[in-house]
Amino acid sequence: MNEEGADWLLSSFHQLISWGASAAMIFGGIVPYIPQYRDISRTQNAEGFSVYVCLMLLVANILRILFWFGRHFEAPLLWQSIIMIATMLLMLKLCTEVRVESEISTKRRAFTDFDMNFFWHWSRFTDYMQCVLAFTAVVGYITYLSLDSALYVETLGFLAVFTEAMLGVPQLYRNHQNSSTEGMSIKMVLMWTSGDTFKTAYFILNQAPFQFTICGLLQVIVDITILLQVYLYSRYPQKPVSHITHATSAKAL
Repeated sequence: MNEEGADWLLSSFHQLISWGASAAMIFGGIVPYIPQYRDISRTQNAEGFSVYVCLMLLVANILRILFWFGRHFEAPLLWQSIIMIATMLLMLKLCTEVRVESEISTKRRAFTDFDMNFFWHWSRFTDYMQCVLAFTAVVGYITYLSLDSALYVETLGFLAVFTEAMLGVPQLYRNHQNSSTEGMSIKMVLMWTSGDTFKTAYFILNQAPFQFTICGLLQVIVDITILLQVYLYSRYPQKPVSHITHATSAKAL
């Protein structure tokens, strides 16, 4: 009886740990963006945050969901993608509203203008939604036609996780361009690093598709590089970040 009780307790403990890990995987990805969202909302200045981060995460998670139809993986990873897409849309909505209010130019730029000079720098949140829906529809249709191709499915999975692995690159480039990390939430990057480390360990322990593990390691390297930027640029006076976005900066990351 004692042995049965011990086995039951051990089994319950393992189940609890499994549930906790799954919950951390599902919701942990959005936690780094909470302080960044609050900072932007409080200061009404979004210039320290690159909206191309939102673009990359939207693309990565849409591709990951489509990859699931060709090769099923664990449900927590699927739910993580759904919740991350919703979070990035909220970030985009806030950044767009803040930027438009601070712009001097009254000219409105729209997705349907098809002007690549202002790609992902439109004046309304609905334009971003149109772009996301168009991308999902096109890639979704191609995936539907190509589900029988193992090469296509595996390539789709690689593109999904590789795009996510490059998540920090726009922020890395923006920091380099400004020679400053002012306006960027350091808490966000620290949470990126801890979250990506946990996520990579989760991939390894749960034997996720190999694409996930390789790109998880790459993501951790990018996060650490951004933290090195924080250290290096803190040694020099940081130039102030303007609260006005000029039209000429539309193509800047």
